[in-house]
Amino acid sequence: MLLLIDNYDSFTYNLVHYLGELGADIRVVRNDKISVQDAMASGALGIVLSPGPGYPADAGICLPLTKACAGAGMPLMGVCLGHQTIGEAFGGKIVQHAEIVHGKLGAMKHEGQGVFAGLPSPLNATRYHSLVVDRATLPDALDITAELDDGTIMGLRHKDLPIEGVQFHPESIRSEHGHAMLRNFLNKTDEKVPA
Repeated sequence: MLLLIDNYDSFTYNLVHYLGELGADIRVVRNDKISVQDAMASGALGIVLSPGPGYPADAGICLPLTKACAGAGMPLMGVCLGHQTIGEAFGGKIVQHAEIVHGKLGAMKHEGQGVFAGLPSPLNATRYHSLVVDRATLPDALDITAELDDGTIMGLRHKDLPIEGVQFHPESIRSEHGHAMLRNFLNKTDEKVPA
């Protein structure tokens, strides 16, 4: 079972739909309706932090849950706000982006590993955000896995743990290879999904 933390976002069920199409068994819980302890004891084989409004500190259990996943070696994927949560949980700062983007395609240059394994670079993905992980404060524990031409961070991965985030929305209809990215994450878990 995959536990998806809903950060009160309209894209949550697009993620659920995509993951379901891949054969994942998904339980959805809002970020203020479960404790970190219950989330970690839920039997989940991996956790997904959904997009959502605001800053990571506003996202219920997401920051302490990210730290708990790190301590337990639990596979974790963050999307948009979830990605920012990963950045902040390991010591990065979240800052206003120079531009507010809503439904804008961006060409993501990536390094071809983790969720990007087997995918062409660059690939186009849809962005909905006004905040980003500040490159200047990026902690040593995290690697940049995808970025825009202007250096804006679009993907992060922990150097040693199965924790990864993307700033863009792989579940958006306009994003290329969204299912493949999510399948690559599922392959890090013991969630049995058809090939």
